[in-house]
Amino acid sequence: MGFGPYVWRCRRGCTAFKAQIPTQDLFGEEENQREMMRVEERAYRELSPGYYGICTVGGMLSAGTTHLAITPLDVLKVNMQVNPIKYNGISSGLNTLWKEQGPSALWRGWSGKLFGYGVQGGFKFGLYEYFKRVYSDVLVDQNRTVIFFVSSASAQVFADVALCPFEAVKVQVQTQPNFAKGLVDGFPKLYAAEGLSGFYKGLVPLWARNLPFSMTMFATFEHSIDFIYNNIIQRKKEDCSVAQQLGVTCLAGYAAGAFGTLISNPADNIVSSLYNKKAANVLQAVKNIGFVDLFTRSLPLRIAFVGPVVTMQWFFYDTIKVLNGFLRVEGLSGTWKKGMDLLKARGNDKLQFDHFCCNYRKKKNYQPCRN
Repeated sequence: MGFGPYVWRCRRGCTAFKAQIPTQDLFGEEENQREMMRVEERAYRELSPGYYGICTVGGMLSAGTTHLAITPLDVLKVNMQVNPIKYNGISSGLNTLWKEQGPSALWRGWSGKLFGYGVQGGFKFGLYEYFKRVYSDVLVDQNRTVIFFVSSASAQVFADVALCPFEAVKVQVQTQPNFAKGLVDGFPKLYAAEGLSGFYKGLVPLWARNLPFSMTMFATFEHSIDFIYNNIIQRKKEDCSVAQQLGVTCLAGYAAGAFGTLISNPADNIVSSLYNKKAANVLQAVKNIGFVDLFTRSLPLRIAFVGPVVTMQWFFYDTIKVLNGFLRVEGLSGTWKKGMDLLKARGNDKLQFDHFCCNYRKKKNYQPCRN
């Protein structure tokens, strides 16, 4: 059945129940009562607006800073996609950019990376946590992978709408030295040349690139976390130290980035082709690039920097949550499951669990249960 309905009913005010059962009547053992209170305290914190706010800020900081750090590789990647004959390798491509345009060329488009991907990261991580809770309540009988897929896809749709204008300016700044210096002069110049549509002409290809990447990344990350704890460490998450849990985060993050890159590479090539006017539409871009090159062009470079970038994103993201009292790797579902396991051990059923929720809400001055 899952625990989603219990959480949903408790958050909505436990409308189905009127009786007031004292907390001590539910447990009997003082130790279990204290443990359940700790579980409930954390559960309500992780359902609060402040929790999703921390997730959003964490996503902005982790995504923005990590994308800024790899700007030189991103400049090379985009130029390799647009002009593969001239920029046909990582070392030779970097050397060509340095000699022809100077060292500053390697940091061209840095503002688009910092602010564009910062905004995208805030939407992506914040909304993922929110949608994961929503879909867990609604799709209670579905496989966990389905929850991860639909949650990450829903979040990514909004994240890419926010990213698209920044990406449109960034790509042209990186590949056309005379276009603009950055976002400040790039936004008005692009708007004057192409209007509002110029900022969103790559939205569909951006969705085609980022939706598969995001879905693969989040699902791979979540399952990698479970695999590492269950089969490698063979310890429960809550029995590991914070340092150990963040180490698991890094391993799972790299696997998530590598798999996501493989899935999204064709769309990434198409986006660069469209923004640099190498093709008028998606079909023409596919024809010009070629089927094989669509999957292989710039792939080694993307794996080289996307894997570490995603790893550092998850590390910074989880660190920010830890510093604010939320340990992401245990997960909210684990918190509720722990509470239910305590009740089941005492022979209590879901009705008593809901009554406990009501009592706890009143003690903590949350919105009271409705009669």
